[in-house]
Amino acid sequence: MPRKFIDLSVALEQGIASDPPPMLPNIEYIDHQQSAEQMVQYFPGLTVEQLPGGEGWAVETLHISTHNGTHMDAPYHYHSTMDGGKRAITIDEVPLEWCFNPGVKLDFRHFDDGYVVSASDVEAELDRIGHELQPLDIVVVNTSAGTRYGEGDYLLKGCGMGREATLYLLEKGVRVTGTDAWSWDAPFFHTGQKFAETGDPSIIWEGHRAGMDIGYCHIEKLSNLDQLPGSGFEISCFPWKIKGASAGYTRAVAILDE
Repeated sequence: MPRKFIDLSVALEQGIASDPPPMLPNIEYIDHQQSAEQMVQYFPGLTVEQLPGGEGWAVETLHISTHNGTHMDAPYHYHSTMDGGKRAITIDEVPLEWCFNPGVKLDFRHFDDGYVVSASDVEAELDRIGHELQPLDIVVVNTSAGTRYGEGDYLLKGCGMGREATLYLLEKGVRVTGTDAWSWDAPFFHTGQKFAETGDPSIIWEGHRAGMDIGYCHIEKLSNLDQLPGSGFEISCFPWKIKGASAGYTRAVAILDE
């Protein structure tokens, strides 16, 4: 049966509003002409003129965080413990069986920026798309941030998944989730305003911190979620294996039967 592949990842690039300024990636591009002198040094007697077109290799040097680009957060990112006190697993320890499973899309584009999604919101959306969650379903959330990646207001856009909504998914056996926003939680700007009003620290990173109770991973900065149906597809999202790290880059892909 023919299959359709939808790229759910953004390209890692510099010069766009993808992260807060202190966290922006830097990529040094070395082209074929720049590297020619470097290449001939490996082969005594070789000259640049002897290389095809006088060209060496193209290489890029990256100065990036594990949380730049489309990436998967490990439970260790949220806290040092998970599952009620066990040592939180790092990205190299994430079970592979979590990372290739049926996908479910929750369409929350209609929620206001900064809105905190509740369990009843999740339940209502599952009813709308006619899906009953199964263990290890990968649940992705389409927010209003999806079309604003790289734009100046990206970090302000989208709803966030609250503790209650996150635990609702985890208690159903979900272990990988994702969002097209910068964070699984509501944007810091909006949460900061609420904290200034209430002084309640429990609202800060509440969706992330749900991993202290039940360990899980989520993917941030997804793209093209608007192209997905509510269910009936698979997601592949194996993370880059970085020893002891809090996150790893992933080329998340949705796979649909045509």
